[in-house]
Amino acid sequence: MTPKKLWIWLAVVMVASFAVLIFYGTEIYRKIPPIPDKVVSTDGTVIATGQDIKDGQNVWQSIGGQTVGSIWGHGAYIAPDWTADYLHRESVLLLDELAKKDGKVYKELPDEEQAKYQVLLKKELRTNTFNESNNEIIFSPERAEVQKKLSLYYSKLFMDDASMAKLRDQYAIPKNTIKDTGRMAKMNAFFAWSTWVCITERPGDDVTYTNNWPHDESVGNVPPPSLHVWSGFSILLLLACVGLLVFYHARNKEEEISEALPHEDPLRSMKPTPSMKATLKYIWVVALLILVQMLAGVVTAHYGVEGSGFYGIPLDQFLPQSVSRSWHVQLAIFWIATSWLATGLYIAPAVSGYEPKYQKLGVNILFGALLIVVLGSLTGQWLGVMQKLGLVDNFLWGHQGYEYVELGRVWQILLLIGLILWLVLMVRALLPALKRKDGDRHLLTLFTLSSVAIALFYGAGLMYGRQTHMAIAEYWRWWVVHLWVEGFFEVFATVVAAFLFTRLGLLRLKSATNAVLFSTIIFLGGGILGTFHHLYFSATPTAVLALGATFSALEIVPLVLIGYEAYQNYQLSKSTQWIQAYKWPIYCFIAMCFWNFLGAGIFGFAINPPIALYYIQGLNTTAVHGHAALFGVYGILGIGLMMFVLRGLYPDRQWNDKLIGWAFWLINIGLLVMVTISLLPIGIMQSVASIKEGYWYARSAEFMQTDTMHFLRWLRVPGDILLAAGELLFVIFIIGLKFGWSLKEKR
Repeated sequence: MTPKKLWIWLAVVMVASFAVLIFYGTEIYRKIPPIPDKVVSTDGTVIATGQDIKDGQNVWQSIGGQTVGSIWGHGAYIAPDWTADYLHRESVLLLDELAKKDGKVYKELPDEEQAKYQVLLKKELRTNTFNESNNEIIFSPERAEVQKKLSLYYSKLFMDDASMAKLRDQYAIPKNTIKDTGRMAKMNAFFAWSTWVCITERPGDDVTYTNNWPHDESVGNVPPPSLHVWSGFSILLLLACVGLLVFYHARNKEEEISEALPHEDPLRSMKPTPSMKATLKYIWVVALLILVQMLAGVVTAHYGVEGSGFYGIPLDQFLPQSVSRSWHVQLAIFWIATSWLATGLYIAPAVSGYEPKYQKLGVNILFGALLIVVLGSLTGQWLGVMQKLGLVDNFLWGHQGYEYVELGRVWQILLLIGLILWLVLMVRALLPALKRKDGDRHLLTLFTLSSVAIALFYGAGLMYGRQTHMAIAEYWRWWVVHLWVEGFFEVFATVVAAFLFTRLGLLRLKSATNAVLFSTIIFLGGGILGTFHHLYFSATPTAVLALGATFSALEIVPLVLIGYEAYQNYQLSKSTQWIQAYKWPIYCFIAMCFWNFLGAGIFGFAINPPIALYYIQGLNTTAVHGHAALFGVYGILGIGLMMFVLRGLYPDRQWNDKLIGWAFWLINIGLLVMVTISLLPIGIMQSVASIKEGYWYARSAEFMQTDTMHFLRWLRVPGDILLAAGELLFVIFIIGLKFGWSLKEKR
């Protein structure tokens, strides 16, 4: 297929996919669960106001939000999912209240009488009592009484009641996480409303707003037929598309590896420009961020076994788990993104052969801006979680409470400005090359478009406000996480890799161009609408579930031939003598292929079908996919890209293969060991518990604090040590390029 036809197909896929994504986004807006003006009991007593619920959402965000347990399954893993926990506790207490109303004690009743109250319980909880004309949710006196008891329970847990000390430790929640009773009352109102969404049936339907999630048979939350139907359809579609892809590949296979390989490194004679040299400081900062991110991960993991400290040190009073986890996740995104941005700034002048005026100044200004955003946002998150900011100031400067986009709104805006500055620097350096009508123009155009998408799509995180409905905020949040991180960064990386190999003379330009365009079409064809697979149970309509299941299956299709890509990269690493200088960057590309297949492919698809995710969303199976895909794919690819840049900045000397080799293998083996002998077994055991007993049980302290679970959490240590040692050696290698111990004889 010609590049022109591929461009047409890419345009069609993009326009059609975003049209559907936006259309069903409007459906989410139209069908969101109501936030009432008031929640009242049948006798007219006001239990909470709509403003209490909105403010309570902000209180929950201020303590770390999705880094302290989860809501609707999205968030951290040590504490419970608060909606599942609340629903289970509510059902137990409400059974007692319903029996008490008849002068009976539920636990003392025979099974047949208990069954009667179980039926009444389901009717009480699942009936939609929203009065649209008065904009009120109406609770029975029994349910209102249960809410009072639950408010007292959660107030004791999140404040300083001594009787809750052990449970707080198990959940890694510091004493006095919330210091003000007024704030606590509002967060209780938010917990009650977000749980009401999970158990209340949509008007005219027999499923709840969250498609009967979380699983809890005692209240009638069981998988609806739609989950089975669309799960089956997604698997059939996956098999069909895999067959079509293999057929297309066999029919249109071109030999991509160049037949006439250069006798020496074509890039060795390239003189780095001042702006290209200025990217070195980015790599040094990335090295520092990797170490800090690693330490934050060690602290966060340890909170799983010692929730109030670190080997006896009361660390939670100064660095709560919600802060360490926020830093761990946020720093990962920062250092991975910075490594890719630095690669772009290095490659743009290299491709065009043109250094624009003041380009180095722009690179240095951007560097300073990124430092301000990183340091400022991390400080703001600490201030917010430590309850040193008001709710408005916390949203602006502190912790937004949403996973992966934790940083305050001001820092978000500044980061977006920085990305736009990066885009300007990229485009002005690429303009001469874009104007040339040579064979590079297709790759250059795609490279430029992916850069535009990286700069602009982060802006989706500004589409929700401080008190935006959770269902809408989740919709836009996943635009950032899925489309920005998992989508257009992937396209950018694919194009960069093709550029590097074609510039080295190892790949034929025409076949590489066609391969990159085709891969982009396939990836975005499933990836854009695959965004919906994160929203199955976030109070969205069934159509979102159907689209998410269908198109997230297509995301796996390109990974079927990943072994071919890995083998091709391995062939390239052995193709000529001089290519040995690029051995470790190419090995990073091979490792990225492995993790793409395992982490994004196998572990990703394991949790993608609706019926699977229904039981295991937010369990450690998600952590398995997250670590293997985010670090395994994007992190290791970022390391590989940095090594390509470093190879160009230190062109005349061989590298210390032992040092970088140990770093490479320890990082990959450590990640594999950590994921497979600790996180994965925990996730599997939680999955079984969720299916058999209910989702609340799989996340409960009763299940998670058993000796077996403690042992499995401690099994993270071997993998973590290997991974940390590899990262440390990689940083030592980068420093050694400056001071000499990472360099050997001349090439």
